[in-house]
Amino acid sequence: MPPRVPLLQFLRAQAATSVRLPSRTFTTTPSTSASTPALTPRQLLRKHDPYAIAQAKARKAANLDRRKVLQAERAASVTDPVRGTETPFLRSFDTASPLGEGEQILSTRLRVGHEEGDQAVAETVSEGGKRNFFLSADELQLSIEHSKVLSTPPAEQLDQDDPTSEFTPEQRRQRLADQQATAEEALSRIASLSLGNSQDRAKVNIQRCIATFGRHETDKTLTRVSHPSVSIAVAEASPERAAQQHIIPRIGPDTGSSEVQIAILTAKIRTLADFLQTRGTTDKMNTRNLRLLVHRRQKLLRYLRREDRGGSRWQYCTEMLGLGAESWKGEISL
Repeated sequence: MPPRVPLLQFLRAQAATSVRLPSRTFTTTPSTSASTPALTPRQLLRKHDPYAIAQAKARKAANLDRRKVLQAERAASVTDPVRGTETPFLRSFDTASPLGEGEQILSTRLRVGHEEGDQAVAETVSEGGKRNFFLSADELQLSIEHSKVLSTPPAEQLDQDDPTSEFTPEQRRQRLADQQATAEEALSRIASLSLGNSQDRAKVNIQRCIATFGRHETDKTLTRVSHPSVSIAVAEASPERAAQQHIIPRIGPDTGSSEVQIAILTAKIRTLADFLQTRGTTDKMNTRNLRLLVHRRQKLLRYLRREDRGGSRWQYCTEMLGLGAESWKGEISL
């Protein structure tokens, strides 16, 4: 009976006497030596031809340039869901100043058509748009004249020759004129909107939105698709006919329609977005407020489009504010 060999010694002896195969790294790529045929001399010559290489590089460069142009066109066609497309009315929110003559003509063309827009430019902003505290030019000038009256002493006091005074009557009059000019400049600067804060500009922008998009003004030129019989002109011209059609004329300016609310929210969104982009990069609370304002405007845009059925009011609102389909269609993620 042969002696028993331990199992470990038996495995070592088998490993020492067995033939080892060469090791090969595992790969999922098939071998190209057997599947790829060898290149012919003509193919090799074409592969190393300088003219063919230059042609290939030119085609690649042209394709890359065309791709950049297409990407720029796609980026220009897609509007920002928060800011929208830049329009003259949107840019005027930054300074709260009235539109220029050309921009007013554009606004009137959108409202009453291209032919009538050149002839009659509608007044879309308030008179005192460039002044703070809702002051008009006449009110400011009246205040300046009243201050001059209060600060001017009697003529006898100015003309009397006082030996104890160091100024002559002419010098006193010149000094009084200089003081009044300084006071006038101070009042003009105090009333200037350019020196006001963001809250002052927001108040003026709200009034401008009411004057531009309020239905007490747009009902005269724009038609309502959902209620074609409602017309403020009919109510003003013929009260009996208005009573028959159950038309109630407006009392005061329109402040609650969808167009006005959308314009006011757009002004607030623009101010808040500029702040978050420059100074409030870490302001989490205002970031949430911006998201709430954008989604509230999206709901109002959907409501206006559904009620107006894409009519003149919808087109006038979206074109003046530069709002595209990205501002109301689909999901908006900031």
